[in-house]
Amino acid sequence: MPLVIDNPSNTACTLPECIEALAELGFDADDPDSTRAAADWLRRLANNRAFLGDLLVERLTGRGGDAFESGYGPQAIMLSRPRANRPNAAALRAAIWPSPADHVFQTSGAASFVYGAAHDHNFDFLTVGYCGPGYASDYYEYDYEAVAGYPGEDAGLCFKGRATLTPGKLMLYRRHVDVHSQLPPESLSVSLNVMRVDPAQGWFDQYGFDLQAGTVARWLNANAAEAFLRVAVASRADSAMDYAKWVGKRHPSDRLRLASYAARADQCANPAEADAVWREGELSGNRMVAGAARTRRAMLSPSQSTMD
Repeated sequence: MPLVIDNPSNTACTLPECIEALAELGFDADDPDSTRAAADWLRRLANNRAFLGDLLVERLTGRGGDAFESGYGPQAIMLSRPRANRPNAAALRAAIWPSPADHVFQTSGAASFVYGAAHDHNFDFLTVGYCGPGYASDYYEYDYEAVAGYPGEDAGLCFKGRATLTPGKLMLYRRHVDVHSQLPPESLSVSLNVMRVDPAQGWFDQYGFDLQAGTVARWLNANAAEAFLRVAVASRADSAMDYAKWVGKRHPSDRLRLASYAARADQCANPAEADAVWREGELSGNRMVAGAARTRRAMLSPSQSTMD
């Protein structure tokens, strides 16, 4: 379960003050002093009950400059971007959590706000309840290093309980440890987050989980290289096929190695040829690729697949 941070401070700060402090301090969840300092500034910002409303009015009326932007879903508002060339760079955002009574929930559905979709994160972040009763979560933990990461794999999830992010409550979500399935709040709520930004995090998987089966269900972090590789293989250029074979055997990214086998199998003329490609993947020595390959081979008709 995310770690609850006790910080009863009543001190408040402005948004620019918080942004500047975090730019100087950074945020490293592996360093207790860094975590405490970042959490203290997040608490100070949460104590400022007017800043977010003022900001939203400025943006809505066109007086606030930049339009709303977010790379984290429809309900997230980026309040700051990490500064370049700073160690332990941090970003600040506000997340809006509609309730079932809100029109946007009724028209977009729960899935648009990730409610009921169990997932972990591939980055550390601090969060605090800002307004409203707050969303609840069913919390789990798992051993990231023990999981190869292919869909259908037993994730070894351990249930830790249910808790609500009430106003003023500070929590640290640990990368590749904490898994949660969020439940919509009783009424519209907002949380504030400080996120650790690491350029390498895109190569570390973020998973969605099937709680009923206790398995990894899918990958949540997009990887453009996978799409590019699939398009290249679909072109059937000799150079693309040669490169894809190298990727399947040698690339340091498990995800990209798996994408190589999937792309080549998709281009096979019949199930028997596809089975041969997946058989190669099963014997590749890579845990993720081997696990996914076994699943894909099992889906092929036995009469059309090659013999082991």
